Amino acid sequence: MNRKLVAVLSALTTFVVVLVAFNLALGNKQIDAPLEHRYTVSDAQFARAMSSVLTPPLVGGNRIETLINGVEIFPAMLAAIRSARESVTLETYIYWSGTIGAEFAEALAERARAGVRVNVLLDWIGTDLDEAHLDRMRDAGVQVRRYNTPHWDNLARLNNRTHRKLLVVDGRIAFTGGVGIADVWRGDAQGPGHYRDTQFRLEGPAATQMQSAFIDNWLQATGEVLDSRFYLPPVAPAGPNEAQVFTSSPGGGAESMQLMFLMSIAAAGESIRLSASYFVPDDAAIGSFLQARRRGVRVQILLPGPYMDVPFVRRASRALWEPLLEAGVEIWEYQPTMYHVKVMVVDERWVSAGSSNFDNRSFSINDEANLNVYDATFASRQVEVFENDLRSARRISLDEWRSRSTWDRALDLAASVFSSQL
Repeated sequence: MNRKLVAVLSALTTFVVVLVAFNLALGNKQIDAPLEHRYTVSDAQFARAMSSVLTPPLVGGNRIETLINGVEIFPAMLAAIRSARESVTLETYIYWSGTIGAEFAEALAERARAGVRVNVLLDWIGTDLDEAHLDRMRDAGVQVRRYNTPHWDNLARLNNRTHRKLLVVDGRIAFTGGVGIADVWRGDAQGPGHYRDTQFRLEGPAATQMQSAFIDNWLQATGEVLDSRFYLPPVAPAGPNEAQVFTSSPGGGAESMQLMFLMSIAAAGESIRLSASYFVPDDAAIGSFLQARRRGVRVQILLPGPYMDVPFVRRASRALWEPLLEAGVEIWEYQPTMYHVKVMVVDERWVSAGSSNFDNRSFSINDEANLNVYDATFASRQVEVFENDLRSARRISLDEWRSRSTWDRALDLAASVFSSQL
């Protein structure tokens, strides 16, 4: 073979190998061991720590409404968009073609035609939207951009996606949770074709923090700063809830979703209720749950069951359950449909909910955003929702886990080899 051709092929192969290696590397997580238990959620030090170590700080004056499933979520989001007078900002990982995608496209386009500033940031990988919908929005004046579109200068960061689900209207009304814009979220979790999920509607000063999260990613994608009063107006108190919108990005240090979860678990004194659509805990997380159990904390983890959109992740998760089950951690699987909820409640006072999964990808390379709420009344509502979901779930015992077939054990083990990529 011609020497020049061999050299070119070698260089190309090296480039591809290096590119893949960069994208498989999940970066340096900040913590590889459990945190010490120094205070509980009810201690004033907990709120101080969460406001100081995890910026921005907790702010009061918020009113937060819990929305269950698409039957409640989509009408509330669409009503907010249609009420917009100044601006609409939407950032989402999943926006798929379908009936609900068309409804959102038309609502956003109508507001843009009415003179409202509409900015839509879609992840390049997660979005699968017909060009007709995109053209309808663009023709109406909607500013549509893709996050991390492949380019020669960012090929090493293709694995970095925005997984955030943010909608902010007029800088005052905001939504976040686990919901993407796709027909699988329609309905009321009445069957396998309708996901079970939770979204939150927020009014108050924390809405500005959510807008700030959008502005940051919009700046990264476009170089444009959205700093006018149309996006950042004065926001008056609207309710009793103390909250923060916490964001994380790759290499964020203190802006680490892993740190936020580990601090929350370390502060548990009574109970941890975790709803997780994708649960692949690392050693630090497993150790944190085990330490909580040794303190007498009741730990309940609710996961997808037979209806799982990524079965590989379920297998990788199951391979890691043995020490948790041995310690008395309760692991439950939701039975009726895909369970896509991402909510943690600690000591019935602290709630973290949003886009983040409980896995290495969310902790290391995704851009994520969670709404954290420090309020016993709000937390009690989330406990009620969790307990209701448990009625449609099945608890997995240690004996059942150990009695899996040889084939299942092999598949779980094989999936776990790639758990660092999940």
